[in-house]
Amino acid sequence: MEPLRKVSVALLSWNGRRHLETCLEALAAQDDPGVAWEILVLDNGSTDGTADWLRREVLPHSSRVRLIESPVNLGFCAGNNRLVEEAAGDAVAFLNNDTRPRPDWLKALVAALAAAPPDVAAVSGKIIDWSGERLDFGRGVMTFDGHAFQLDFRRPLDRARVPEAGEELLFACGGNMLIRRESFRAAGGFDESYFAYLEDVDLGWRLWSGGERILFVPDAVVHHRSSATSDLLGLYNRGFLFERNAFLTAFKNYEPGTWERIMPALLLTVLSRTQTLLLENNPGAETLRLDPYAGHIANTAPAPPVTAPQLPPITTWEGFRIRWQGYGPLDLFRRGLRKLFPASSSGTGAPEPPRLTDERTVAQLRALSWLLGNLDRAAAARAAVQKRRKRSDREIFERFPLYVVPTYPGDHALFTSPGFEAWLPADLPLVRGRLAEVMEWGG
Repeated sequence: MEPLRKVSVALLSWNGRRHLETCLEALAAQDDPGVAWEILVLDNGSTDGTADWLRREVLPHSSRVRLIESPVNLGFCAGNNRLVEEAAGDAVAFLNNDTRPRPDWLKALVAALAAAPPDVAAVSGKIIDWSGERLDFGRGVMTFDGHAFQLDFRRPLDRARVPEAGEELLFACGGNMLIRRESFRAAGGFDESYFAYLEDVDLGWRLWSGGERILFVPDAVVHHRSSATSDLLGLYNRGFLFERNAFLTAFKNYEPGTWERIMPALLLTVLSRTQTLLLENNPGAETLRLDPYAGHIANTAPAPPVTAPQLPPITTWEGFRIRWQGYGPLDLFRRGLRKLFPASSSGTGAPEPPRLTDERTVAQLRALSWLLGNLDRAAAARAAVQKRRKRSDREIFERFPLYVVPTYPGDHALFTSPGFEAWLPADLPLVRGRLAEVMEWGG
């Protein structure tokens, strides 16, 4: 492996001028990393005057900073891929624009990657909140269906599980990592169909299956204004990205033999979430539970109504916690209002027909529609990933077991049912837990 000669810091900014002011100031104060380095800023279709501000206030005073412009928002994945192509460095440090890296941040990343064995493609730093009290990212864990968590997210640092220096990670966080440019490009970079979210999980899995590794660097610390940029996308649009990208990650990366055995559980999970959102959040959706041949149409004997799996009552702490985590505060509030003030019936005595009004349900259906419309594209991506495979999933999952954590509407009832358990491959290393054990929800 060739020694590092130059490093490029990649900063993506979409309407983030106010964040860049702080981030670029912190980068200007970096300790000497021991190699030449540059800063690339991609103005990703901003409308807040970012590019003009950079040309006026930053570029005349720093030969290290280069501005690259896109007239439209390319998204996190395509935008960062563009920066990698523009980079002059042997390695690229991805950094979120809404961060404040400590003075020794880049030096720590460069030293760790330079000293690492040749099979280490990337190193990942530690992300903490703006005040320096809580963990944002130390280690990520992946669920069986391609979703992922930042382990101990928002947990106070004195209680958070932070890896030791040099520990292996399944994936590096896309907001604080240094990766060899050659490894990034050989693995295919970030999948641009993702737009944003879970792209770093997907990349990490591809690096591992391709025979490379990722290590942790606890001294490479950045402070993060969590979700400062992602909030601009909106809660429901992010739901579309999470569900779609998780399924893509699983479909592309599970090796042959494992994919065919895990796929039924993945499909059942997606169906359960979609059904729960439909039933719980849309007027008239209770009619979808009716069996038309159980005494309604064919003069058959009445049968017990089909009911949704029962959750603990909302009046109990466990019932409230599950609903709060699954629906979120806004959806939970709306659902309560609909129960207090149900829509009036048509006056005919017939049940109100279902009406799709819930934005989160729409996002879920959009994810399914996208997946069905892009099967061939996804299959081609899967073929490319599997062609590069040098390491089995069994070896990967022995290091990084998959998690089963009820997170989304419908998950709790499904994941605790014997029927679902029968669909999970018995030989797959799994860690079962509650969301509160994985992260400090609401913290």
